[in-house]
Amino acid sequence: MAANGASCEQPQKRVGAKDKQNGNSTDSSVRERRQKDKEERLSLVLWRRPITTLHYFLLETLIKLKEWTLKLWRRRGTVFLFLVLCSLFSIAYSTEGAHQKYVQYLEKKFLWCAYWVGLGILSSVGLGTGLHTFLLYLGPHIASVTLAAYECSSTDFPEPPYPDQIVCPQSGGVEGSISLWSIMSKVRLEACMWGAGTAIGELPPYFMARAARLSGADPDDEDYEEFEEMLEQAETAQDFVTRAKLGVQNMVQKVGFFGILACASIPNPLFDLAGITCGHFMVPFWTFFGATLIGKAIIKMHIQKLFVIITFSKHIVEQMVSLIGSVPKVGPSLQKPFSQYLEAQRNKLHHAGEGAPAGENWLSWVFEKVVLVMVCYFVCSIVNSMAQSYAKRLQQQRHSEEKTK
Repeated sequence: MAANGASCEQPQKRVGAKDKQNGNSTDSSVRERRQKDKEERLSLVLWRRPITTLHYFLLETLIKLKEWTLKLWRRRGTVFLFLVLCSLFSIAYSTEGAHQKYVQYLEKKFLWCAYWVGLGILSSVGLGTGLHTFLLYLGPHIASVTLAAYECSSTDFPEPPYPDQIVCPQSGGVEGSISLWSIMSKVRLEACMWGAGTAIGELPPYFMARAARLSGADPDDEDYEEFEEMLEQAETAQDFVTRAKLGVQNMVQKVGFFGILACASIPNPLFDLAGITCGHFMVPFWTFFGATLIGKAIIKMHIQKLFVIITFSKHIVEQMVSLIGSVPKVGPSLQKPFSQYLEAQRNKLHHAGEGAPAGENWLSWVFEKVVLVMVCYFVCSIVNSMAQSYAKRLQQQRHSEEKTK
């Protein structure tokens, strides 16, 4: 009996090992197919296949418009209420009366806040591939206000033309009356709005990962797939980047609100995956968004704002310009355009509308071209991403048809 039992167990073990081997080979083939599909999609870019990329981009845009239209139709009550509110505001805006000054004030503040919130969203959307609007817009704005505050000895710039143009007040200010806190107060609204926009930009990955976890479906997102692969390889991870990502994921998962707050409060490139992590592990929405909003719009924004203000304070700027001039051979030639640029800015603060010297035009031209290049790259990345999303739809459709055959 024992011999018969042993002889029966041996075939079962062979069958189990064979099934395990078949499962491993199936998983390997699936991974190879996914890697091949991914490489095929990544090759779909404007500078390699422009016609196909633009064609797929237009088709994906039509699909997205159809999906958004259906979503708006399902929420037609909310849409109707929003249209009614817009109509009431339009009537109040076009009707003459004593309320016009309040309407104009609200309009100005709303557009100003919406501008910075939008730039913040553009900065954080796309998991690190967004437009770097802090370097292009908010940072230069804070630097301009800082330089103007020290030159004018005041932050009471006349409105208008502020914020479109900074001009010193005619009354002037007391020399040495400008403090760090007065400049921070002057730019607090736009800085906090920009930070709030970056927090809002972290929401799409959160909702995508949460919906995928609840439904059990495979989401149409490369970053979520990489996140799941990272979790599967957590024990064997050796490289520094993967271990750092796992460290952020563990902190967010175990510490909760204060872990998210700590990661959001410092300039942290790995926080891009925090939304996916919180959505995957079903962290409550207000825990995630509340910590992200406080961290990015208040704590982190004050750190970045303080850094820019200190960097562009009067004595620091003068030291940097003199340091440029001390560079052997090329120093004086590099120092001249910067000195002319700063002098032109001082003249503009006291005399609005006057012309600028050639040195300012040269520096302004360079900065404008840098901004233009970065904006064009951002637009191209959007086109490529949407074209690759449509290519993935075609691949999934092809694989499903192959399974049904």
